[in-house]
Amino acid sequence: RRRFAFIATIAAGLGALCTALPSRAAGEVGESGATSGAVSYFDSAAVKDAFAKGAVLLDGAGRNYMVHASRREKAGEAEVHWRDTDVIYVLGGTATIVTGGEVVEGRAVEPGELRGREIRGGETRRLGAGDVLVVPNGVPHWFSAVDSPFTYYVVKVR
Repeated sequence: RRRFAFIATIAAGLGALCTALPSRAAGEVGESGATSGAVSYFDSAAVKDAFAKGAVLLDGAGRNYMVHASRREKAGEAEVHWRDTDVIYVLGGTATIVTGGEVVEGRAVEPGELRGREIRGGETRRLGAGDVLVVPNGVPHWFSAVDSPFTYYVVKVR
């Protein structure tokens, strides 16, 4: 079950990523004769360290995606990302997430990003190890309760 959920997460992230990439005919490469993008590798020590504090593994500089090693110790603020879709794969712990509904006391924290105190309405789900959740851009979401530590990968796709 856990292996299937992990594969589903990767497939969902890759599917979202591929739809955002320029299309090329089969076997075609970029203008330089090479495929674009460099491979990014993070050894287990770097990943473990990132999850210990909650950190960005791969930022979005020059890409339409980011990879976060996320860690929550408590409930957070409600969020809306106008550009990013979040593909979440839970590694450990449990949390309650509310999606949809309306952000209460929302405020812009940066362009395309809204935060608020909580969500009124919406759908509540309990997340645990092995679960996958895809939150499309523009959909409010809020970790309303967290059993610490709650660790999860987030692939953010633009």
